[in-house]
Amino acid sequence: MGEPIFLGVNVDHIATLRQARGTRYPDPVHAALEAERAGADGITMHLREDRRHIQDCDVERFAEMTQTKLNLEVASTPEMIAFALKVQPRDVCIVPEKREELTTEGGLNVLAIENEITALCETFSAAKIQTSLFIDPDYKQIDAAVRCGAPVVEIHTGRYADAHSTEERENELALIQAAAKHAAECGLVVNAGHGLHTHNIQPIAAIPTIHELNIGHALISDATFSGISMSVQNMKRLMIEARQS
Repeated sequence: MGEPIFLGVNVDHIATLRQARGTRYPDPVHAALEAERAGADGITMHLREDRRHIQDCDVERFAEMTQTKLNLEVASTPEMIAFALKVQPRDVCIVPEKREELTTEGGLNVLAIENEITALCETFSAAKIQTSLFIDPDYKQIDAAVRCGAPVVEIHTGRYADAHSTEERENELALIQAAAKHAAECGLVVNAGHGLHTHNIQPIAAIPTIHELNIGHALISDATFSGISMSVQNMKRLMIEARQS
């Protein structure tokens, strides 16, 4: 049996449903607590600049109630950095962000902003917050993350998830496998996520150097039929089976 693998559940799209009608329900904090009870190892919330789903108060409430950990995804803006320092999540994942995108379209270009990211890592480290960088499976970006002092990277699995052919999917999987191995050899904790669901998760979960997978949209979609607890338990089972094989 290999190293254990952990599941971070992203509850953003519970908030998407709430914001569609401007109501007080469904509550993403309630969903996050249910996910924890079902076996989630952490909760991810992405506080976007346009506040399209998660709101400041959601993050603040959950940060006070979590029994696992909060992984707060934010863009590297002064407003978001100040908010993260105020809330004090366990982890902050720095992601690229475009106002017009439906979802995060790619990894952070750490190479282009090394000085900025180095300063961020130092700031969060001083506050005892772990910095994660959401990057493409690219050796150059991994090496830049190391130079910046980031302890964690999260590898973007979107191109793998969106592949249109078996050959394309296998090529993208090979890139992720190689990147995860390289990052671990560099001393980084390696997480991964984006676009993962029950039909594509196991090849990613089987990668031995991946520590944690962050999954949201697919889990919340499944939960509309089976409930959040059953969806979390099923995803966690698939991940553990993949690591044991």
